[in-house]
Amino acid sequence: MGALVILGPFLLSFSTALKTPQQFATSSPLSLPAPFTFENFARLFGAEHNFVSPIAVTVQMTLVILVVQLGCSILAAYAFARLQFWGRDVIFWAYLATMMIPAVTTIVPLYGMLTSAGLRNTFWALVLPTLFGSPYAIFLLREYFRAVPDDLEAAARIDGCGTLRVLWYVVLPHSRPIIATLTVITVVTQWNNFLWPRVITTGDDWAVLTVATAALQSQYNGNWTLVMAATTIALLPLLLIYLLFQRRIVDSIAIGGFK
Repeated sequence: MGALVILGPFLLSFSTALKTPQQFATSSPLSLPAPFTFENFARLFGAEHNFVSPIAVTVQMTLVILVVQLGCSILAAYAFARLQFWGRDVIFWAYLATMMIPAVTTIVPLYGMLTSAGLRNTFWALVLPTLFGSPYAIFLLREYFRAVPDDLEAAARIDGCGTLRVLWYVVLPHSRPIIATLTVITVVTQWNNFLWPRVITTGDDWAVLTVATAALQSQYNGNWTLVMAATTIALLPLLLIYLLFQRRIVDSIAIGGFK
């Protein structure tokens, strides 16, 4: 029953996307499409709406943030976990405390900073606020890095490995499950990001998928089949990513519980 409640909205969205507006208006929302139609998807990718551009912008934004944010988080987490320097723990806990601040409170200052820098309604405005690391990712990675046996690192240094080689050849291979989990979390978070792209961009040039779908809903408020088609398009990549990484996610939970 719980699974049905959770999966119900997704199934209803997909079912509605395969209906014509006439079918949706004259039949129960829970009824199956009869017949199935892909007219709504064709309209989205036609010249009228051109959903290719929002998808391309969203993919670019997600990939850039994923690569740079994960890389910066790994370097910071390794420094906090394995290196010794003055004020390490104070800096870490102060940085981690920023997770307690609601993200919405930083929107106005960020908007003012990026607007003053002339970056409003640009690609860099979309990615810069979350590009250089995540407190949540750094925290999880730090805990995993601390669990790597010290003997492995000592042996690698005896063999002549420097800090970066120890990280690459010793620490990261033992942390693949948590990195895969953070990859999924980062992709889902950025793919579904709505508020910041809506604030910092205008027009269609840099509209992401969530903003384009919201604009479609307000513009075609009565045509729910078209809106559900856009929602289905936004959901499918996330489902595929989860299917690809689900084993790694389960491994990270199991290993974390064992420790």
